[in-house]
Amino acid sequence: MAKGGVIAEVNSGSIAAKLGLRPGDVLLSINGHLLRDVIDYRFYGAEEELELVLERGGERIVYQVERGYDQELGLEFTVPTFDGLRLCNNRCEFCFYKGMPPGMRRSLYIKDDDYRYSFLFGNFITLTNLTEADWDRLAEQRLSPLYVSVHATALALRRRVLGNPAAPDVVEQLERLGGLGIQVHAQIVLIPGLNDAPHLACTVADLAALHPTVQSIAVVPLGLTRYHRGPFRTYTPEEAGPVVAKISAWQRAYRRQHGLNLVYASDEWYLMAGREVPPAEEYDGFPQLENGVGLTRVFLDERVQVSGRRAQGAGRGSQVTGRRAQVAGRKSQVGKVTLVCGTLIAPVLEVKAMELSEMIGAAVEVVPVENRFFGPTVTVSGLLTGQDVIAALRGRDPGDAVFLPRAMFDAAGELTLDDMSLAAIGEALGARVEVAGAMGEIVKREA
Repeated sequence: MAKGGVIAEVNSGSIAAKLGLRPGDVLLSINGHLLRDVIDYRFYGAEEELELVLERGGERIVYQVERGYDQELGLEFTVPTFDGLRLCNNRCEFCFYKGMPPGMRRSLYIKDDDYRYSFLFGNFITLTNLTEADWDRLAEQRLSPLYVSVHATALALRRRVLGNPAAPDVVEQLERLGGLGIQVHAQIVLIPGLNDAPHLACTVADLAALHPTVQSIAVVPLGLTRYHRGPFRTYTPEEAGPVVAKISAWQRAYRRQHGLNLVYASDEWYLMAGREVPPAEEYDGFPQLENGVGLTRVFLDERVQVSGRRAQGAGRGSQVTGRRAQVAGRKSQVGKVTLVCGTLIAPVLEVKAMELSEMIGAAVEVVPVENRFFGPTVTVSGLLTGQDVIAALRGRDPGDAVFLPRAMFDAAGELTLDDMSLAAIGEALGARVEVAGAMGEIVKREA
């Protein structure tokens, strides 16, 4: 039974504010539909005539509302799902949650596998816990796109990968989603000796055959922390090159067939193999950017765009003189900035540091941070912690600004995995600390 949504905030000037709704009120239903989450709130609240049933202090209040299609009710809720969070029923030995250290905030240990979070936030799900009621809802509300962890399409192999002997046939599920008009972005976490080699080719081919239901396929290498226990290992740089070569060959074939690459290697493969990440057009709009597919290219290309805009200004006479004066003046004010990153991307950033230095008129020091928190096998910037950053910069001259990767902070951009805020890191370092998701952001702030 749906419990309704607890209102956290009522937007000023909204319909809800004019009705007198308050934080703490519980919105139970709209037009007779009990609300299970914010999706129901948006879906059933899209009509012009609404009946809202609220609970306040143990009493129920009914409101009759007329609204235009461009008018929002104006409510924010304490949580996105009002009836709890759907948990994972798989037992993957390589699961990230099994690699979490003890003593962290409770939310980091919740193994969510909720299709609503996939629709709302792009979380990857396995589709192994869907009920017929869930399928009915997907048919009614057309929740698209969804993000699905496939790993393998062969049923026996997928059940082994997921540690779930009851896992349904994912190909049949994807076909069913396609019949409902729901699109999917799929990922394959590649595990040495388990679902790679010939299995990978089969999985990619099966998923590609489901295009356009399957809009993109990301191939991501297994990541393990020092807390993982089990028989698995991570990929070596020598193994990364052949994986990139296979994906490149498939991309050429799918681009001829579908007009897009369809299958994409995450950035780790290129960085491990010592290869340059592809140009932006090879990512077809970056459908899986948050999954680490193309983040490096975006980071570098925004810098190029900013540089290009400045180059266009080279024929603007006095404006150029003024700009050069600003940069020259900045050189005397800002002697150095520090760019923090994970160890994997450090060689790429070190190559670009001189170019960035010339653009902002200051020295740029790239500081790769070894991940002591999760272990040295974790090399990506997105899993850096505040305490490791502080340890790496302690005793160094941070310069006039320290730039931390945006990916190491939560969705709100406020906390690291070890619950440190940007302000706390800055206070510990005694320096100005900022977040940057692209080189262009550094250029805009420092030049």
